[in-house]
Amino acid sequence: MSHQLELDTAGLLCPEPVMMLHVEIRKMASKEVLKVIATDPSTARDIPKFCNFLGHSLVDQTQENGFFYYWIQKK
Repeated sequence: MSHQLELDTAGLLCPEPVMMLHVEIRKMASKEVLKVIATDPSTARDIPKFCNFLGHSLVDQTQENGFFYYWIQKK
């Protein structure tokens, strides 16, 4: 999936991935897409909730070999 920015939070545990995501989203322009890489299973719950609460679009998410991938478009 196409994206302009990437955030690697592999190895970090809750709440760090979402805190870092919040910082990155604030730097982005509207409609840009950020790819997030995570290893913490709680991101499967936390990142969709983050997007829903703040109005960003979770364009896609996948899981492969213990890694979680998210593509988030800023509102």
